[in-house]
Parts: sequence; C-alpha cells; structure tokens
Amino acid sequence: MISSRRAVPYRPQREPSRPRCRESGRGVWIAIVILLVVAVVVIAGVVPRFKARAALKTETRELAIPTVAVIRPKLGDPRTEIVLPGNMQAFADSPIYARTNGYLKAWYHDIGSRVKQGELLAVIESPEVDQQLDQARADLNTAKANFALSQTTAERYQNLLNSGSVAKQDVDNAVGDFQAKKATVASAEANVKRLQELQSFEKVYAPFDGVITARNTDVGHLINSGAGSPATELFHISAISKLRVYVNVPQQYSGATRPGLPATITLPEFPGRSFKGTLVRTSDSIDAASRTLLVEVDVDNRARELLPGAYAEVHFQLPNATRALILPVSALIFRSHGMQAGVLENGHAVLKTITIGRDFGNEVEVVAGLDPTDSVIINPPDSLVSGELVRVVSDSDEVGGNPSGGAQ
Repeated sequence: MISSRRAVPYRPQREPSRPRCRESGRGVWIAIVILLVVAVVVIAGVVPRFKARAALKTETRELAIPTVAVIRPKLGDPRTEIVLPGNMQAFADSPIYARTNGYLKAWYHDIGSRVKQGELLAVIESPEVDQQLDQARADLNTAKANFALSQTTAERYQNLLNSGSVAKQDVDNAVGDFQAKKATVASAEANVKRLQELQSFEKVYAPFDGVITARNTDVGHLINSGAGSPATELFHISAISKLRVYVNVPQQYSGATRPGLPATITLPEFPGRSFKGTLVRTSDSIDAASRTLLVEVDVDNRARELLPGAYAEVHFQLPNATRALILPVSALIFRSHGMQAGVLENGHAVLKTITIGRDFGNEVEVVAGLDPTDSVIINPPDSLVSGELVRVVSDSDEVGGNPSGGAQ
C-alpha cells in the first residue's frame, strides 16, 4: 500500500557563521599557548644543560693544565769543601840494623825515647872484627918494612947503574920490587881502614832526631849484620816533629788540588779541634785502580800531639771555576735519559737535562744545565712534558703541601 505522503528531502540547517569563527580562533590561541609552554619548558631544560656542558668543558680544560709552584735556584758557595780520609806518617821513618856481627853488649834507649842525631843507641861486641883489625895492622907494618927495604935497594941499584957496576936488568928488578911493595902497603892500609869502619859499627847511633818506636833486641842477643830479616832489626826510629798526611783525592777534584793549598786536619781523639796543614806535593798521576790523585799534606807537630799511623780527616777548600746552583730534591725529574728539571718559560714547562754534583740530603748541587735566573718547578707531576702549558699558583696557594715560595 502506497502512502499518500510525499517524501521531503533532508536539508541540514546551517549554523550561524559568527559563533563558528570564534571557536576556530580560540583553538589557535590554545595551540599557540601550548607551543609557547612547550618551548619554554624545552628552553628551560636545554639551556642549563648547554651551560653546564660548556662550564664542564671549560673546567676540564682548566683542570688539564697542571698547576705548579716555582722557585729560583740558590747560588752555591764559591768554594767547595771536600772531606777525605788521610793516613798520617812520620816525616822520616827508618829501621836501624847492625853492620857488624857480634853480641849486643848494651842498649841505651827504649820505646818512646826521644833521641838526637848521633846519639848512642847500643854497643855490639865483635871480637872477631877486633882480631882481624889487629892482624891487618900487623900486616900493614910488615908491608911498610918491606916497602922501605925495596925503596933503599932500588935507590942503590940506580946509583950503581950510573957507575956501571950492575946490569940494567938488576936495576929493573929492584925498581919493580919497589913498586910491588908500594902497592902492598896501599892494600894493607885499605884493609885496615875497612876493618876500622866495621869496628866503628859496633856502636849504633841515631841517624836523625826522632823517637824510638820499636826495640827488637836485648843484651846478649846474637847480632847479624845487614837487613836480612825482621829479627835483625835493632830499633825503629821516627821523626815526628813534622808529619806527612797522605790523601787520595778523587779525579774530579784533581784539577783544583795544587801545592800550596791550605788544609785542615781533624781527628776523632781531638773533638772540636783542628790542625793546620799545607799541601806540599802531588803524585801528578791518577791511579788507574781508584781514579784518585795521591797528595801529601805536611802538618807541624812540634807539640807532639799527633801520632804517626793515625787516621785523620782532611778538609780542603777548593775554588770553583763556576758557582754551582742548589736545588731541593723535590725539583728533580728522574727519566730514562737522565736527570732533568722543569723550568717555566712563557707559561710553558721546559725540561732541561742537568748534571748533579754533591748530594746534601734534602738538596743537591747542580753543576751544569741551569741558569741562576731560571724559574724551576718544584714537585712536578710525573706526566709533565716539555712544552706543556702550566699554571703557576699564587703566593697564597700550595701545591703538594709546598708553597710556591717565590725566588730564593
């Protein structure tokens, strides 16, 4: 069944245009506000991060620059004092031997006795020498008698030859016998003098002023002439009014060790005292085994306080060709290619190779490689390299517990 109503097409109604525009504008503003809020949030979160990153980079760069303190090296003394061991010896030292055989009859000085030159020390009995001297004198008298007879005979033959009473051969025989007897007399006289000298050796005298340091004989001992063994040494005498001190000077100081150099001698048995001496000679040769120069220092010992054979310490004040510099050991850098020190130049560290002299414990002597005007880095970091940029601490800062200290 068909309805009698007609279908009417649907037509939507249009909204008024003004309210729709207002809603669109409001959405745009909301979006802008949201974008602004998001941008503010992003900026507020990112900018501090960029600032922190930049600050971190700056701080990292600052921390990468080593912070150091510097000092000026001190000038060393213009003279170098060296202390070396010395061996004290008598100025003259001699063993006394007998020059004749016999038995000791008497001795007159024991150890510690001070004797003068020519003073009698002992007497030796040598009856064999005495008998030989008597025999030699008798032989001399016989030779002289024969000589006188041959001289008279030769003169007579000369006179007879002039008158033609004897042959020329007889005269020559007489003259020859005269010359032979003359030579015999000379030989006998020489033998007498030899035995007289041997007899004079029965008395033993001091060869120089000194002190007896050993007596190795006694009355009744058999004395053998010569110096064949230590047992035959009668006495030992030393001249101690002046002593020699022998010192071995290291090769590095040999150039400054010259005769005339004053020296000071100290001994452990005289605490607080010193004795003056003078270097009088050197061996002018370096010992190949010890690399030292042997020198002799003479010391006046007229007071007889010093004893030969004693150990002494000899102090020399040697002039320096150039004044050395003194650095604390904290400024030294030990590297495989040698000893170095860091020097500040135009804000950068420069490593200089140095030569060390004497070691004083907390300080060392630098003999080459540095200038007095150098600013030396103390307590340098192990990673310090030459040419590296460094920052010098102020006077109020400290590095490694040591103040920068400024120049010394």
